[in-house]
Amino acid sequence: MTFFATGGFSAEKAPQKVVEFANSELIKIGTNPTIVSSVKAENGKGKTLEQIKKMDEKWRSTPGIDDSMKALMESDCGKYLREIQQKHAFLCEIFVMDNQGANVAMTDKTSDYWQGDEAKFKESFKGGTGAVHISDVEFDDSTQVYVVQVSVPVKDGEQVIGAITFGVNLDKL
Repeated sequence: MTFFATGGFSAEKAPQKVVEFANSELIKIGTNPTIVSSVKAENGKGKTLEQIKKMDEKWRSTPGIDDSMKALMESDCGKYLREIQQKHAFLCEIFVMDNQGANVAMTDKTSDYWQGDEAKFKESFKGGTGAVHISDVEFDDSTQVYVVQVSVPVKDGEQVIGAITFGVNLDKL
């Protein structure tokens, strides 16, 4: 998704019902066994940041969806994310990241492969301590809707091993 500022207006905070849903429901998804096992498997590959950034360059320059992207959508974790999305129609996108911010699974192609330099990952992974991160309301020019991104940690027991970002379409909430 491509986000643009909303005119000359200052960013608006997420509605309280988004905050409540994040802290009561979305946070639980970060402990789901399918997600946890997928993130653990990806973390176990031991990719270097240099390798991830090369994959990110290729990702951003690839039009459409290639086989590696399709694999992230069709994996068990990707299928589980789509089940969540079908249950909650206001979730316009969901993607899971490993402990470096690289994509593990997704419902739709993200604009880049590596989220590790973005607030959604930095604030939810929080150096391995984990936290809920809720963005300000932003206008998604491609879909013409207002969206909030909610990111929560993926936890294996008490250990934070990755993060998940949910795009919340405020028009459908």
